[in-house]
Amino acid sequence: MKHAFFYPLTKALCLLAFTAMIATSCKKSNSGPGRPKTIYETISCDAQFSFLTAAVNKAGLVDALNAKGKTDLTLFAPTNDAFKAAGFTKLSDLAAVPDSTLTAILLYHVLSGKVDADDVPLASNTAVTTLNGQPLYATRTSDGKVFVNGVSVIKANIECTNGVVHAINRVLMPATGTIVQTAIGNPNLSLLVAAVLRASQGTTDVATVLSSAGPFTVFAPNNQAFINAGFADANAINAADPNTLTTILTYHVIAGRIFSSDLVDGEMPATVNGETVTIKLTSGAQVKGQSNSTPSNIVVTDIVTTNGVVHVIDQVLLP
Repeated sequence: MKHAFFYPLTKALCLLAFTAMIATSCKKSNSGPGRPKTIYETISCDAQFSFLTAAVNKAGLVDALNAKGKTDLTLFAPTNDAFKAAGFTKLSDLAAVPDSTLTAILLYHVLSGKVDADDVPLASNTAVTTLNGQPLYATRTSDGKVFVNGVSVIKANIECTNGVVHAINRVLMPATGTIVQTAIGNPNLSLLVAAVLRASQGTTDVATVLSSAGPFTVFAPNNQAFINAGFADANAINAADPNTLTTILTYHVIAGRIFSSDLVDGEMPATVNGETVTIKLTSGAQVKGQSNSTPSNIVVTDIVTTNGVVHVIDQVLLP
């Protein structure tokens, strides 16, 4: 009985201490009104960044974002809504994330050097190396909008004593592998993986192509999309002709790295199989195959991979 009581009490005390640490972080910074703030002081004293502050505290990155007199930094700062969209419904949810994982994600939001919005090249998807070691892709449009990995900067140029903060509306996730490896790691794309492996038994090794340097953009049908198209399970896919699957799968692939911010309504990009798809943005982000009666919704955007980007869709595209 003693042990049964001790465990939940210990867990509750840990969560209480974790919450208290977050609540007092701004106070401990001794940052008063009107006094210039470091990057850490800026986010810890802004209620819209309480999840980010908690993550920084847990990962042990406070000193790195407080450092003065060294190289300035640029932080793309996810808001609380961004963390909630990523599945963190309350601050204590962060406690379950391993520190090493949290550190890798947070450092993917930080650049060495101060980069104001106007310093971002007027171009699409300029690669810049993060403190994580992986690149993110920055875009500045002709009307002054800035995106990173297709994610919008919603407030730019929050000046700090040791750099600058740009608020963003989504958490940036570093790549975990190639397009194929990323699909294998996503349970909702298991039928797509089965289709790629079956197609690779034909005249084209689709798996090898999608594992090559690329970059490629893939509109990836989720499992329900394959089921709706008549492939109830992996057995049904394995009964299909590999070359027919290759024709369908390569219709979902576009050469180049195209984030959601690059999509243009009415544009008809060419796919790897030589046919075109149509982009539609009037009713949300959609893509339509030539033989589809309705467009497919893009239900998840901008999954970054080491050799491109994946957008998950809810309908198999038909050439």
